[in-house]
Amino acid sequence: MAVAKKDQERITYAWMYGAQARRDGNERDVPAVWEEFADAWLQGFDGEPMAGAGKAKPISDQMEAEVDEAGVSKA
Repeated sequence: MAVAKKDQERITYAWMYGAQARRDGNERDVPAVWEEFADAWLQGFDGEPMAGAGKAKPISDQMEAEVDEAGVSKA
């Protein structure tokens, strides 16, 4: 199913915020701001791969510790 680029971005963000909510230990309730994209939010929360994204790569819980300031700042 084809979706507009703007909607695809919102679906992606909904999925990512759902995944983050699970890691943070939040409830599985979809926040009101993501109601339109509740399916994507719940897929992210449940650890399901995003539809059409192929194989999802795991996101490290320690990413902030893995990326140092020098690696992300402009020189």
